[in-house]
Amino acid sequence: MSIIKEFKEFAVKGNMVDLAVAVIIGAAFGKIVDSLVKDMIMPAIGLLLGGVDFSNLFITLSSGTYATLAEAEKAGAAVLKYGMFMQTVVDFLIIAWVVFVVIKAINRMKRAEPAPAPEPAVTPEEVLLLREIRDAVKK
Repeated sequence: MSIIKEFKEFAVKGNMVDLAVAVIIGAAFGKIVDSLVKDMIMPAIGLLLGGVDFSNLFITLSSGTYATLAEAEKAGAAVLKYGMFMQTVVDFLIIAWVVFVVIKAINRMKRAEPAPAPEPAVTPEEVLLLREIRDAVKK
């Protein structure tokens, strides 16, 4: 079988198409969650913590003092952007929670499949012989 034919069979399988759709929807969902975190949640958390802007929290590793992250980046200074990291962690936690809730809901909605009926037990040959003897004795 040629490698092109094998690849074609692999690429058009139902699971591959489902995966592609999931990746596209996941990317769009990621943008929604990113906006939710950056535009709604982090500003609220920053306000609760005294007006802290998480996107502007950084540590300069090189010499010099900079008032904002933009100034430090413009100057080419090496910086640790721990505020951006915190925001990414919150993104992850929200996505993980939503995926957990969705999977839990899907599992709840799945119909419970009835258990297959047990097959009748095979009666051992000795028991059959004993039954025949019993029935013969009764006559």
